[in-house]
Amino acid sequence: MKLFVQKFFLIALAILSMASLSATAQVATSVNPSGYGDRQFQMDTVYSVKKIREDDKMYQISVWRRIDLREKYNLSLYGSGDNKANGIVNHIYKAVVDENALEVFADENFTTPLSIAEFQENFWLSANGDSIFVKQLYYLDFKEDFVFEKHHSKTIFDIKYIELVMPSITNANAGQKTIAYIRYKDFVNYFKNHPEARWINFQNISKSLTYDEAFESRLFRSVVRRFTNPDEALIADLVDGEHPNPEMQAYLNSLAFEYKLLEFENALWEW
Repeated sequence: MKLFVQKFFLIALAILSMASLSATAQVATSVNPSGYGDRQFQMDTVYSVKKIREDDKMYQISVWRRIDLREKYNLSLYGSGDNKANGIVNHIYKAVVDENALEVFADENFTTPLSIAEFQENFWLSANGDSIFVKQLYYLDFKEDFVFEKHHSKTIFDIKYIELVMPSITNANAGQKTIAYIRYKDFVNYFKNHPEARWINFQNISKSLTYDEAFESRLFRSVVRRFTNPDEALIADLVDGEHPNPEMQAYLNSLAFEYKLLEFENALWEW
């Protein structure tokens, strides 16, 4: 009888141990990169919509870009008609002011929230106090990380935030002005649930996309204004001040950096 009790006790202990291991086992990280296990993987869950583990980033460089909505390739974001009421800038404005559904900030570190009244003043008034129109706000800047992620062996553009910018000419030629910063994750989460706000395919409106789909598909043309450097300088600021055409040289340097990223990606698989 004593031997039977001992065997029963050992079997029960083994069953409990197996159940405990099953409950804490790590899920397949190829399915869920943040799965629990012996390690807790650090990930950016505040700004990014990408599930990239920090330990899997073998290469990373930050890139600051500008979308000029007036360019032909970007007209699908700019909107139609004279007032651009169905464009991305106006839809962002309505999300912030009419629905109070997007949180906006005064700085890229997201430490200073803007009230709706402050956002409206930044949005509608130039440096000399004149009112402006939505179509005069045609710059969308954003920051992203160019990452080589070793877990899936691929490069990823990981957008962090969007910056609404008032061009200098709109701002009474007093220099460009930042209207607000928006976390990219907030931007995606809002617009994926608002299909009325769309990247417009003027050739086939049945194939128009929501803004989150358009951004994730890279359906825009942008120009690199800055990349990670020790001086935290814009590309334009790195051009020799005595250059006969510094603006053109800055644009050429921006293109050269784009080609450098492409060359990096292509060279990954040459060997």
